[in-house]
Amino acid sequence: MPYHNPRQVKALHGYIHATKPDGLVIIGDFMDYAGPSRWNKDTRAEFENNVFKESELGKRILGDLRRGYDGPTDFIEGNHDANPRRYLTKHAPALAESNAFNVETLLDFDSHGINIIRGSLDIAPGWVAMHGHATGIRTVTQPGMSAVKLVDKLEKSVAIGHVHRLGLMPQTKGTTAKHSVRWGMEVGNVMDMRKAQYLGHVTANWQSGFGMLHVDGKRVRPELIPMDDNGSFIADGKVWS
Repeated sequence: MPYHNPRQVKALHGYIHATKPDGLVIIGDFMDYAGPSRWNKDTRAEFENNVFKESELGKRILGDLRRGYDGPTDFIEGNHDANPRRYLTKHAPALAESNAFNVETLLDFDSHGINIIRGSLDIAPGWVAMHGHATGIRTVTQPGMSAVKLVDKLEKSVAIGHVHRLGLMPQTKGTTAKHSVRWGMEVGNVMDMRKAQYLGHVTANWQSGFGMLHVDGKRVRPELIPMDDNGSFIADGKVWS
């Protein structure tokens, strides 16, 4: 927010409200917070962007989500979500310990019943979710490959955001007698790229969509759901919009 695609967000909320998943993970970069970002330091944008105004929009969207879904919801802090907190820590450390500019405070997670996660989150047997920005790996443009790098590093199946791409890749390790398959999943975005003026006229290799994990005991089946610009998508054998 505020570079989201409202139609995609509305359709995604409708799907969550209708299907009531056992758990929901907002995987990071929910907010943009461009003003206090490192690339806008000492520019006009540092003063033109209003953290509180953006946060009010974020709270409204979280309110829309929670009005139809009260299940467990975790929010993994992304690098953009952390911009106000890190800016204050770096440039006004005497004020930073107030936590007033933490994303969970700005978006009032207590009222929305949302848990803040900094780092990784175990989400299913053999699976971990993270935003993907502070992992020490270099991201690549081929969808799924950045997540697979983390599979190799962590020796678990991994779901990440951060790269804005939609990709699902398996990784088989072991011997012919005993082997295992792990998955790298990149869960896409619900962003309107036309609002991202920093891209210029270049189309980024990003894809709209979201990810799901179907869990049956220790068995986990990952699934990616691509979304059209108008918000429509196919899931559970039917069209949602």
